[in-house]
Amino acid sequence: MTVAFYLAAAVAIAATFMAITRLNAIHALLYFVVSLLAAALILLLLGARFAAAMEVIIYAGAIMVLFVFVVMILSTGPREALQERQWLRVSTWIGPAILTAVLLGELLYVMAGATGALITPAQVTPAQVGASLLGPYLLGVELVSMLLLVGLIGAFHLAYRLGRGKASEEAGGKR
Repeated sequence: MTVAFYLAAAVAIAATFMAITRLNAIHALLYFVVSLLAAALILLLLGARFAAAMEVIIYAGAIMVLFVFVVMILSTGPREALQERQWLRVSTWIGPAILTAVLLGELLYVMAGATGALITPAQVTPAQVGASLLGPYLLGVELVSMLLLVGLIGAFHLAYRLGRGKASEEAGGKR
């Protein structure tokens, strides 16, 4: 299981680096989803099944859909429409697909060779979830929440700047 942990950590680091360095917002979002999936696999390997499930459902699912909607709202116009056509190319999806395939293979390996203690269904009470999230996983929860807040503030800042620029162009064109 140590190999699986280090492999998931390497995928998480690589995907996070790629998410940070991409100039294209959609590419960055795809890599960020892979990073969140790798973090969920790490949580699963550490025995935090509920936290891993919440990572996938809440962060990789719902929050990333929100980010995609923000990107869609920010991109309007013919230049952005041309860019969206380029995103549909296969080459756009190769990097995230390879990293996701590594994670999927690792998950299948862990599930096939796992002892009963690693992945077993267990009843978890809300008090246990709260104790876990505010106990040993507090730092991770806070870091993820801060990352999401920074992303939201960045999206607002970009939308405000773009909106102000379009308003000044429209005002200049009417004169």
